Amino acid sequence: MRSLDLARAACEKFHPGLCDALAATPLSVHESEQTTTIKTYRAYGGAGLLVPAAYGGAGADALEAVRVTRAISAYSPSLGAAVTMHHFTAAMLFKLAETAGRLTPAQMSLLGRVAPEGLLMASGWAEGRPNANILTPSVTARPAPDGGYLVSGGKRPCSLSASMDLLTASIAVPDETGRPSLAVLLIPAQSPGVSVHPFWSTYVLPGAESDEVRLTDVHVPEDLVIRTVPDDPDRLDDLQTAGFVWFEMMITSVYLGAASALAERALASGRGSATDRAAMAICLESAIAGVEGVARAVLDGVDGDEAVAAVLVARYAAQDAIRRTTDSAVELLGGMAFISSSDVAYLAAAARPLVFHPPSQASAAEPLVDYFAGQPLVLS
Repeated sequence: MRSLDLARAACEKFHPGLCDALAATPLSVHESEQTTTIKTYRAYGGAGLLVPAAYGGAGADALEAVRVTRAISAYSPSLGAAVTMHHFTAAMLFKLAETAGRLTPAQMSLLGRVAPEGLLMASGWAEGRPNANILTPSVTARPAPDGGYLVSGGKRPCSLSASMDLLTASIAVPDETGRPSLAVLLIPAQSPGVSVHPFWSTYVLPGAESDEVRLTDVHVPEDLVIRTVPDDPDRLDDLQTAGFVWFEMMITSVYLGAASALAERALASGRGSATDRAAMAICLESAIAGVEGVARAVLDGVDGDEAVAAVLVARYAAQDAIRRTTDSAVELLGGMAFISSSDVAYLAAAARPLVFHPPSQASAAEPLVDYFAGQPLVLS
């Protein structure tokens, strides 16, 4: 399938040999709780995909990133879902490191280890909403007697829970005037008080390690707290909006990858009429083009409400396209393909959870209608 070949070529550019390594393992092994697929991804430099070259990473751009995500997700949707959390966090934090120039030496030291050491970052945020504070804090913090903060709370599900080296989370802390101010925490996963508990119970995407992460009075020193500053109070909000756009592009590409794997099988089977196979492929390719269009817009500097609206349109269009594509692919492949291997049923199921990621289409409908009519985009 041409679009999947382009995605694989992008993956080969940044992670030579990874596609072959993933292809050598059956889908059923990738998609199990015992999988070592995340370790394989780490070994091929996956953690550095969106880390700038100045920090030892691959420095992929938005278009390249969505293609790599689609390629790896065609081999293992669990892998794509897991590392999306790392990648959108990396995109946001390294943008902050490059543009703000105000990170502490400890923060820079920690981020500088991500690509060289293959550190993976889990997200303790709610994947939330672009507004004044787009990623809803899932933890609370109180000042620690010896400085810094004691953090409690948790995230469930939290992808990469078993493989994470760092956990990032947002909190509201008082600024110099006493008003609540957004801050981002960098929490080493081995910190005392961080624990992982079983949560994910479905057979779909078990390899994403999406269990519960709890924090109980975890001490985070002040130099691992990224704050806003008086002369640039909106910098974290702006960067979180950018992070939201990255998340939506990447997570949509995960499920398009799963749908692409199924569609590729249907095309190769030669079953059904050319008209039916073409209709299936056109539906899928239109969704891929929509996401890649957003990625190109990001490369051109589109941001703010325009970028958020564009990525939500692409994501919701992809949800519908994935449903229609997988239904068509399963029908074209036929009953014997469905019976003879669990792969067909699994890919059809694994392509669908995009609808569960916030914000839901129903919750965004009225804000998008207002935006289309010329109003600011305000998601609640």
